[in-house]
Amino acid sequence: MRLDKWLWHARFFKTRSLAARYVEKSRCRIDGRPVDKPHATVTPGMVLAFALGPNVRVVRVVALGERRGPAAEARTLYEVVESR
Repeated sequence: MRLDKWLWHARFFKTRSLAARYVEKSRCRIDGRPVDKPHATVTPGMVLAFALGPNVRVVRVVALGERRGPAAEARTLYEVVESR
């Protein structure tokens, strides 16, 4: 699944285009590597790191999801590894 789509499904961003713009600015890392392409592939087990406001979020992808559902469903797509 595309990185921007997964970030949107997991409800880290309100729209997919906001997620894509964020990734294009190289503010996201997949398994420690900087990523600047919204179409980067995300699979379960990968670790994503990104800053949202003053907080740095490090999450492990647990599932990909089929739709952008309610917040309770979105929380099942990842587990928090670290949050500063």
